[in-house]
Amino acid sequence: MDVNALNAFVGRLWDEEIVPQLVEYVAIPAKSPHFDPDWEQTGHIDRAVEHMAGWAKSKLAALPGATLEVVRLPGRTPVILVEVPGDIDDTVLLYGHLDKQPEMTGWAEGLGPWTPVIRDDKLYGRGGADDGYAIYASLTALLALKEQGIARARCVILIEACEESGSYDLPHYVDHLADRIGSPSLVICLDSGCGNYDQLWLTTSLRGLAGGQLTVEVLSEGVHSGDASGIVPDSFRLARALVSRIEDEKTGEVLLPELTAQIPPERIEQAKVAAAALGEEVWRKFPFKGDTHPILDDAVQLVLNRTWRAQLAVVGADGLPTPAAAGNVLRPRTVLKLSMRLPPTVDGQKAGEAMTRALTEDPPQGAVVSFQAEQAGAGWNAPPLAPWLEAALQKASKATFGREAAMMGEGGSIPFIGMLGAKFPKAQFLITGVLGPHSNAHGPNEFLHIPTGCKVTACAAMILADHAAQKGCPGIGVARRSSRRAGR
Repeated sequence: MDVNALNAFVGRLWDEEIVPQLVEYVAIPAKSPHFDPDWEQTGHIDRAVEHMAGWAKSKLAALPGATLEVVRLPGRTPVILVEVPGDIDDTVLLYGHLDKQPEMTGWAEGLGPWTPVIRDDKLYGRGGADDGYAIYASLTALLALKEQGIARARCVILIEACEESGSYDLPHYVDHLADRIGSPSLVICLDSGCGNYDQLWLTTSLRGLAGGQLTVEVLSEGVHSGDASGIVPDSFRLARALVSRIEDEKTGEVLLPELTAQIPPERIEQAKVAAAALGEEVWRKFPFKGDTHPILDDAVQLVLNRTWRAQLAVVGADGLPTPAAAGNVLRPRTVLKLSMRLPPTVDGQKAGEAMTRALTEDPPQGAVVSFQAEQAGAGWNAPPLAPWLEAALQKASKATFGREAAMMGEGGSIPFIGMLGAKFPKAQFLITGVLGPHSNAHGPNEFLHIPTGCKVTACAAMILADHAAQKGCPGIGVARRSSRRAGR
């Protein structure tokens, strides 16, 4: 492979087509169905599907035999399925999603979730990096291989529209499309993070997720705080006490044994390497306010905290009026939305059951306490890396970034990966992405670092080529290239 030609081809397509396409995509408020229950009526998800599918169809002529279908099951968000024949009897599955997180407050002046802005090689707005670029990068990688006549396996590109809601529609499509997907020996997912923008990052694990709504009720209606305080317990105090049953409020350590796991030795070693590469960027990438500082001053332990240890966050509340609207009233109830990130090997269902027991048994002062658990998501721990893939990662990173690849777990969840890991236990997984420092996925000022998108695309092309080569067909690309030149 001519790496210079590869990088030039990918860069040109990103500049001339992909970035303009992503600018239009960012402007579509295609919120995930959990945040837009009326998505069928609002039509934004369908607009995003049509937008992506339109560009993809325009590229299929260059890939003989390729097909694209928007698959729809009743009552479920659609998926885009692209099938591209290959040169060997093997399959690679490339995955992405097009649904987005909600708006979130706090965007800087001139920026917004549906306002695409390009500044300093960054495309600001919701969804470009998480994960709208995936279908463009995947097809561009295939086109780059075709340009140089390089052999590859049959490729299936699957883009869903429910990932930010937990991918609850996806299992139905995986079953429905099982014959068309086949049995991939390699799964490429471009929906993950990167520790920096200087090298290719392989995600080795993903945390699971459990949580739900904790409701504490003490009154049937609000009463004057001067009359009731000292007699009626404050619902927020009781809710706070209940949360302390599952988390140490001083250290953040999760206390339930059902939510903990032994960290594999190889993941600890990889965390040490990642921490050495990142240094203080492990924590400096976050917008700390004032003198707020990390929980620990040990970079290795911070990496392990966000990848292999359970962590709780209160991500929402109800029953609390805004300060401007708050009167001297002892409120009847407090509702807290709890989000519990789980170690990759912890059973999410059992974790949710343990949380429910801890929060609801023996309610303090006889208050009415309930915990409405939400759908638990399993984590994922990657299978051992095949020697060919480890070598391919390093070669691709050095050829595109000019630096060796690095490996690290991610703190987020991609439910699809755990599902595929269980369904295809012999497959290798290339989980990577462009969500690096300050890119702020799900938050305000989210951005896609465009140069990293280009380089990750080129890396995917090189790894697809090496995947085919290790299957025993290194000569196909040479023959194609010779025939192409002879015909010129």
